[in-house]
Amino acid sequence: MTAPDSGSATPLSVVRPDGPWTHRDVAANGARFHIAEVGDGPLVLLLHGFPQFWWTWRHQMTALADAGFRAVAMDLRGVGGSDRTPRGYDPANLALDITGVVRSLGEPDAALVGHDLGGYLAWTAAVMRPKLVRRLVVSSMPHPRRWRSAMLSDLSQTRAGSHVWGFQRPWLPERQLTADDSALVGRLIRDWSGPRLPDDEDVDVYRRAMSIPSTAHCSVEPYRWMVRSLARPDGVQFNRRMKRPVRVPTLHLHGSLDPVMRTRSAAGSGEYVEAPYRWRLFDGLGHFPHEEDPVAFSTELVNWLKDPEPDR
Repeated sequence: MTAPDSGSATPLSVVRPDGPWTHRDVAANGARFHIAEVGDGPLVLLLHGFPQFWWTWRHQMTALADAGFRAVAMDLRGVGGSDRTPRGYDPANLALDITGVVRSLGEPDAALVGHDLGGYLAWTAAVMRPKLVRRLVVSSMPHPRRWRSAMLSDLSQTRAGSHVWGFQRPWLPERQLTADDSALVGRLIRDWSGPRLPDDEDVDVYRRAMSIPSTAHCSVEPYRWMVRSLARPDGVQFNRRMKRPVRVPTLHLHGSLDPVMRTRSAAGSGEYVEAPYRWRLFDGLGHFPHEEDPVAFSTELVNWLKDPEPDR
């Protein structure tokens, strides 16, 4: 499966909106990935989470470009304008997508900025390909080993992440995500946000993007792997591999009102970082701090990226 063309029910113009950025496709790890980019300077690669696509970083992209960075936001495999392949949704392969895009962009390395699933993959890429990751920024997602532990041993986190368990059912999650013009996507984004709710127009963009054929299926496949592999050899091997520490400066951002990933689940990820690690909790924000308060988030991000010696 590949990304639908402009003749599909939901045209690709939904995921390629006009703006200060430019759109193009790059090849990496055996697939084609859509990126939006703006600015010149050191590369900052932005990785979206569920149920969104690259456009979630629109505010940070302009802030980064104004600060002297080359801001590139990519659509993960199976989402937005990127290829919808029949397989390849385990975190190790998805991380190779990301580092492959860095290479395809002609850069020696990148600062990775990931939210939600994008954060999980950013953690993974920093472990698997440390020479390609200059710095690491993760929002609303603990280290993969911390995520695994919290989901299995913390009943409150198990309940908070109920959507992940729900994704394990065949076919039904896809149908629920696309029913009624992807109304569930809008409910999830509003329910997971703090008091600063998103505009209806912004929510409609995500609903339309999820309605592109095969997107719903590809969006839940990584979560299916994360649960179904827990006791399988590939999952055990991945968990063991993630014991290797992150050795690049890391900024960890979290909303204090995040109902999906509890603060105590995310906090403590610093034990897997053998480099300067900074934890920043945004009071009054939920699961999408970069959209709920883009100015505060962008300011924290830019200041940390420009700091030549980020301390613990």
